[in-house]
Amino acid sequence: MTSDPLLIVLSGPSGVGKDSVISRMVQTRKNYHVAITATSRPPRQKERDGIDYIFLSTNTFREMIERNEFLEWAIVHGNYYGVPNTQVLKPLGDGKDVIVKPDVQGAASIKKLNPNAILIFLSPPSLEELSKRLHSRMTESSNEIQNRLQTAEKEMIESNKFDHIIINQHDRLNYTVTQIESILDKERHT
Repeated sequence: MTSDPLLIVLSGPSGVGKDSVISRMVQTRKNYHVAITATSRPPRQKERDGIDYIFLSTNTFREMIERNEFLEWAIVHGNYYGVPNTQVLKPLGDGKDVIVKPDVQGAASIKKLNPNAILIFLSPPSLEELSKRLHSRMTESSNEIQNRLQTAEKEMIESNKFDHIIINQHDRLNYTVTQIESILDKERHT
């Protein structure tokens, strides 16, 4: 049995419910550290710096890239996104499981750097359902939603590169979290 903390990479299309799943996971087990992603995009309404994202200027983000301060980073929808090393290394060193939620290409980069990372792809039941979810959250324009749906199609094709694929059904959050926890329990005991 391994007692090493797990690096859990939860990825999937925008609007699939990653934040809801992670929030419920943290409620059910306390030994998680959720890595806060840094971004150069401006905050959306109700987003808080250091809690929802670490909001950085484009220049600051680029300086951090130069200093190798990210586990992974990418430009997504025209903005920089990345996981600062400090959000992962210290909590792992403290014995906490770390949850990271990068985009699909970021997940692949993390797996190359850390082959023991557990990659979980959170999938919508369908693109139609994803479209409904994106429209209902009312945070993006119609053009942004179209871009996100086109990206989602590509990401879903890449899902076969993940260790596990979980379909996040509408109104089945607890079931989704139970499936993920089952995967993690098996990983802890191998």
